[in-house]
Amino acid sequence: MTLDDMIGPLVAVTLIELMVTTGLGVRFADVMDAASDWRLVARAGLANYVGVPATAVLLLLLLDPDPMVSAGVLILAVCPGAPYGPPLTAIAGGTTAISVGLMVILAGSSVFVAPVVLSLLPPFTSRGGDLHVDAIGMLGVMLATQLLPLCCGLAVNRWLPDLAARLLRPAIAISKVLNAATLAVILTSQFPRLLGVRFIGVVGMLVLLAVSLLIGWFSGGERDEDRRALALTTAIRNVGLGVEVTAGAFAGTSAVTAVLAYGLIQLLGSFLMALWWRRGPARAAVR
Repeated sequence: MTLDDMIGPLVAVTLIELMVTTGLGVRFADVMDAASDWRLVARAGLANYVGVPATAVLLLLLLDPDPMVSAGVLILAVCPGAPYGPPLTAIAGGTTAISVGLMVILAGSSVFVAPVVLSLLPPFTSRGGDLHVDAIGMLGVMLATQLLPLCCGLAVNRWLPDLAARLLRPAIAISKVLNAATLAVILTSQFPRLLGVRFIGVVGMLVLLAVSLLIGWFSGGERDEDRRALALTTAIRNVGLGVEVTAGAFAGTSAVTAVLAYGLIQLLGSFLMALWWRRGPARAAVR
């Protein structure tokens, strides 16, 4: 088995464990509080399922990359709900309760919404070629690696809180090991391809990140703390899920490289943005 062959299974295991860990550490009350604010949920939904994908399509039409690159970017653009949103929000001094609640809502809803949205987008960016995304297959992957593990973690935290508290620390430790191993395998396997990403492609990804942050910021309401939470939640896409989907549908192609390249750019860029907010004059208490 080559390193490329290891990426898919390793990412799947890492994503499943990360979703379970996320559920174990999330208070059900935070999810319900976020869900009860239907205006916030509606704005977050529009930002993540309309604003970011539409921006990605416009940039791809403008830059006209290889169809496989387009496929990778589009898959990541429709996959919100990454578990890195809440810790980045905490660093930024944002409202972490909102970030946690929206992360769970977006991760759960993306299982059903993302395949539908994605099935509508490739015709706009495939240069008339036959770029087919298996929405049913994507739905199955998302159910198995995201929704079901997340629901299992939430259920344990809800009904067996003492057990969840005992499991959380070792689960976080295992998650760190799996994430480090996955990153090492990906960088070792994909490093030459990542170096081959064109400068104009990097610029396009930076623009997509900047616009995603702005979309989230203006969707966050009136309070700066809430805007920071929604900005970072919107900007951080679910790279683990994106890699799992592209590795299954477009293994060995530049689609995987595009997901990884944008994943690294968005994580670094969002982290730097969170640090900048933290150093700003208007520091809010982390909730």
